[in-house]
Formats: sequence, structure tokens, C-alpha cells
Amino acid sequence: MALNKAPKAYSNEKFLNSPAARTLRILAEYQEPQARFKEQKIRDTVVFYGSARIISKKEANKKISALKKFKNPSKQRIEEANTALEMSRYYEETVELSRLLTEWSLKQDPGYRFVVCSGGGPGIMEASNLGAKKAGGKSIGFNISLPHEQAPNQFITPSLNFEFHYFFMRKFWFAYLAKALVIMPGGYGTLDELFELLTLVQTQKIRKKMPVVIHDKNFWDRVLNFEELLKKRLISKKDLKLFYISESVEDAFQYLKTELRKYYLQKPVSLFNQRS
Repeated sequence: MALNKAPKAYSNEKFLNSPAARTLRILAEYQEPQARFKEQKIRDTVVFYGSARIISKKEANKKISALKKFKNPSKQRIEEANTALEMSRYYEETVELSRLLTEWSLKQDPGYRFVVCSGGGPGIMEASNLGAKKAGGKSIGFNISLPHEQAPNQFITPSLNFEFHYFFMRKFWFAYLAKALVIMPGGYGTLDELFELLTLVQTQKIRKKMPVVIHDKNFWDRVLNFEELLKKRLISKKDLKLFYISESVEDAFQYLKTELRKYYLQKPVSLFNQRS
């Protein structure tokens, strides 16, 4: 009796999900996004980083309204609701900055330059994708599979919605296409992403010009003390020039426009030929 044909290696799901095929899965997370970016003519991005926990002003006001239905809400719940409302300004400011950048980008030649890119989830990520959509532009979402499922937000351009297994491949794509970074308030993940990119620029592992905007001086001055690092000689004076701390959405927008024009709109840039 003849045996049935064995599945080809590239169709063998058991093998493809095994430790032996890890290198193939890693390579797939490089090749598949690259193929889609070429198809969509995406040559560069402006990446937004920030907290997944920050909600819109509308949602924050809903929380406040819901609390009013309770006779004696706890102090903790009141503080949480008030903090959510206070921090919601960054959701709205992200929407506005993303919208302004996208509207400006669409006027460039070609009009798919500097596409807004986020981590694809809620919070600041959602806000940046929403801003791009409001402007009528495309936007990218780099989701990551986590134990507590992070679902893609509804404002990502469907053909540019990605799901990664490996954090380092996701981070590679954030860095590889990025021509600018916007850092909104966030926690461990945001700080990790900020300092990793600053380290790569500082050590010239990323050689392209990449303006970094850390948004809202009032917030970040209370969280990070770069001057103390300089005072203790843990960084050099030139390291403070690796980023710009903005004081308003308009301030951030004007800085990014100036820098992107200076470095990327004066001469043609071929797709996927940069060294980073």
C-alpha cells in the first residue's frame, strides 16, 4: 500500500511552530512586512510612542459621570478618574499632532512620506492612528502578541496592520523606517523604547538623522532629569542634543517639519537603501 505524500516543509505546521523553525519565523517577521511596505510604497515613518493606559477626554468624562451615580465613591476611585481626565489631554494632543503631520506629509511629493506608525494598540497608539485617519492618510500599527491580548485599534489602515511575536523584530521595524520619533507620556514600555533608540543614535548604530521629540516639558521634567545625568558626567553635553523637548503641539509640529525638510526633503531617498 502506497504512503500518502508527506507535507512539504513550508506547509508542515508542526515543524513551522517548533523550536527548529525559529529562524524561519524570525525571517518571516522581516520579509513579510518588507513585502507589504514595498507594495504600499511606504518608505519612511514618524513613530509615536506612549502609554496604552491614557484614554480620550470623552472616555475620561464618562468615568467621571459614572462615579457621580455612586453616593460615596472611594477616594481612590475619585483620584483615578481625575487622573484619567488630567492625562487625557495627551490623547487629544497626540490626535492633533498626528493629524497635522499627516496633512503636511500628504502635501509632499510623493504624498506617502512620513507615515504615522504606532504600536497598534489602545491609548496613545490609538490616538496617533486616529489623527492620521482624520487627516485622510494611511497609518501603521505594529501589534505584539501578549499574554493579556492587545487588540489592534480600529484606526489603523487595514493593509498596514501587523502582528508580531518577537519584540526585537517589532523594534527593528520601528527603528528601520523611522525618520522621526514622538515620545508622549508613558511607562516602562515607553521609557524602554525611548532609551533604546537614543542609545542606538548615540552609538551611531543608527546613522541616519532621526529627530526625537519628547512631548510636554512640564511632564517630563518631573520624570526625567537629564541635567543630573550630565552633572554626574554619565552623559556628555552633545547627548542632550539627541532630542528636543516640546512645550506644545504646535512647537512639536514646527520642529518636526523643520527637521524633516532639512534632512529628507532636500534630496531623493530610495526605498530600503538606508543604513541603520
